[in-house]
Amino acid sequence: MFNASDLKKGDVVKIDGDPHIVDRTKPAKLSTGLIVQVPEYMAVGEVIRVDTRTGEYASKA
Repeated sequence: MFNASDLKKGDVVKIDGDPHIVDRTKPAKLSTGLIVQVPEYMAVGEVIRVDTRTGEYASKA
C-alpha cells in the first residue's frame, strides 16, 4: 500500500527504442533526468506518476 505522497509527477521528454516484447514497455527519460520503463503507448510530452519508493512507473497523471 502506498500514500499519494509516494507518487511524483514527471514529464516524458524522450523515449528510446522499441517496446520490450515480454512486458510491452519501453525506456522513457523524464524532465527530472530519471529513466523509467513506461507502457508502449506512452508518448513524449505526456505526464506520468512515478512511485518514489521504487522509481517505477505508477500511472498517467
